[in-house]
Amino acid sequence: MHFKNLFTRYFHDVVIAVEAILANKMKSLLTALGIMFGVAAVISMLAIGKGAQQEVLEQIKLVGVNNIIVTPSDLAVGAEETQMSSGVSSVKRFSPGLTLLDAEAISATIPSVTKVSPVISLNYHAVLQGKSYPVVLEGVSYNYFELLNIRLDHGAIFNDEQSEGGFPVCVIGDNIRNRFFNTQNPIGQYIKCGQTWLKVIGMVERRDFTASASDEMGISSTDNKIFVPVKTMLLRFKDRARVNPEVLEGIAKGGAAYGASSAGTETLASSTETKSEDKHQLDKIIVQVDETEYLSASADIVKRMLLRRHSEIYDFEVTVPELLLKQQQKTNDIFNIVLGAIASISLIVGGIGIMNIMLASVWERIREIGTRQAIGASRKDIVVQFLSESTLISVAGGMIGIVLGVVLAQLIQAMADIKTIVSLFSIVVAFGVSASVGIVFGYIPAKRAAEQDPVESLRH
Repeated sequence: MHFKNLFTRYFHDVVIAVEAILANKMKSLLTALGIMFGVAAVISMLAIGKGAQQEVLEQIKLVGVNNIIVTPSDLAVGAEETQMSSGVSSVKRFSPGLTLLDAEAISATIPSVTKVSPVISLNYHAVLQGKSYPVVLEGVSYNYFELLNIRLDHGAIFNDEQSEGGFPVCVIGDNIRNRFFNTQNPIGQYIKCGQTWLKVIGMVERRDFTASASDEMGISSTDNKIFVPVKTMLLRFKDRARVNPEVLEGIAKGGAAYGASSAGTETLASSTETKSEDKHQLDKIIVQVDETEYLSASADIVKRMLLRRHSEIYDFEVTVPELLLKQQQKTNDIFNIVLGAIASISLIVGGIGIMNIMLASVWERIREIGTRQAIGASRKDIVVQFLSESTLISVAGGMIGIVLGVVLAQLIQAMADIKTIVSLFSIVVAFGVSASVGIVFGYIPAKRAAEQDPVESLRH
């Protein structure tokens, strides 16, 4: 009963506040502008931060959890020259490059490593029934699909027997299926790459990926790829570790020239250099560690092991994508906090604007305040009236700001190609902040209005 009486009494004060807002629409709108743009800025900034966080999580899924990536570097594989005290260059060390033996050694030696997959990528043309289509032929192990969270739509991946025996089997991407097997089930069908017919045993599920993930982490879409066992690639397509007779002939000629004159040193150096695609047997080694806490230590062990195997020649790079992405996430978080703080300043400015307008309104309506006090309105009634007015203006501005913020977030995504996600949390926070700003910055004017002397107020 007591609550009902309070509601009945103060509801009238709220109604008076609403009437005052409607009677001064333009002033109320201008008062709410700061809140509107402040809330819109906060929502759009939080949407950018949420989008960046989601993008990092998607990239982690694409590069795999707890993975270490070993890739060839630009350093030439082969003889490394050192300068002797006599001033004559001499061949001292030799690295075979990144090989399948490296991948097997990592898997067999490091206890924290759970799965390893070598990767060899070649550009080919797939042919079927007179149709030719450029594809990426990728030699991998059966662990590759689990390492990078690649799911199959139909069929199966190659087993141990097919992998070890170099069987001509393959798993195809979504574009390959649509191009060659649009009207039939590709499982059990054959597709020709080069001179080899490959039996299709599985199809990869289509998945989206971001261009930034491709650029920074060295990953790409699976849709245009044909996956074969790595030994199938080495036996039936191309093995860069095989000795090229032309290179041997060049080395022999270079060695003879080197014995004849110092100019032969340059010939020998040039003869041992090969094109970048022929330097390494493998294009990549993907290593998975069982626990995230072992990532850095395991990456260091992999680096030291490969240095020993490569005669201390640093012709490879070891990266940990998940740690890089988490560092990127920390940077994004700091940046988003800064953006949020800057956006929040506009809310404070909007609150100050409300306080200023309401203070001015108190002096403009001082006779109204005196009249209400003279007919029995208490100080609490005056406080509730002006506090309701500031809060309603702030809440209305916040609601309009929420709509503007959602629209702004969509415009940023469409025009700037930045992923944005407007969450319910950001909307609730923005609404709560806008209401709080109205209460906090409206209290001083409301208190000032309530403290007016009725007699002095009626004299104005």
